[in-house]
Amino acid sequence: MYGNFFTGKTVWLTGASSGIGKALAVELSRAGAVLITTSRNAQQLEAMRAMLPFPEKCHIFPADLGDEQQVKAVAEEVKSRHSVDILFLNAGISQRSLAKDTPVDVDRKLMEVNFFSSVILSKSLLPDMLEKKSGHFAVISSVTGHIGAPFRSGYAASKHAIHGFFESLWAENANAGIDISIISPGYIHTNISVNALTADGTPQNSMDENTGKGMSPEEMAQKVLKGISKKKKEIYVGGKEILGIYLKRFIPALYYRIIRNYKKP
Repeated sequence: MYGNFFTGKTVWLTGASSGIGKALAVELSRAGAVLITTSRNAQQLEAMRAMLPFPEKCHIFPADLGDEQQVKAVAEEVKSRHSVDILFLNAGISQRSLAKDTPVDVDRKLMEVNFFSSVILSKSLLPDMLEKKSGHFAVISSVTGHIGAPFRSGYAASKHAIHGFFESLWAENANAGIDISIISPGYIHTNISVNALTADGTPQNSMDENTGKGMSPEEMAQKVLKGISKKKKEIYVGGKEILGIYLKRFIPALYYRIIRNYKKP
């Protein structure tokens, strides 16, 4: 499916302990990659590693990506021990609250995890990639990175920021051997809505109906890695919700009529 694209490559995967990250870890291991995995929970990372086809090729570096000092520390630790070929930025947290009810502290947490941790890790690895004239940044965004939606203002802002930063990063380094893939999933059946932050900063603790009916993480992982192996710059994965990206782009008046009546899932 991917040829030998991932064979022998060192892939640093964040948010690797569950959901999309775990599915990607399994598929990358099966494809022959050497894995560096990061998430907050070391025990969950150990459990994930145990289920990989080649667990001996998986290295664990726990860190809270919402803590800037931990992000910088884990970047230095990984760089001192490994040469990363692909940085796969998957860690993220969502939101379910109205903008008017959401304190800036919650918006800031969303930006720290979803955006600034990705910027810090990317800037940390970029000089080495430029020196060897080879490197690939794969970034999980969202359909919400293209279109704003009610109850997701901070989340949408963080994902829009991802697009702006990495599109600019690619334009600056397109002739220097650097590849970038921005992945925009729609509804994927994970706990992202369960863990989504509410206005007081606590998890929603319930799964959205649309998320519950979404694509499996395993199917998504295969589609995403196929796109990355072809060095696609944008990869859309999901169901009919993906049409929202095209609707806003080509028929914006209709899009705005629809989105104003969007109900909380």
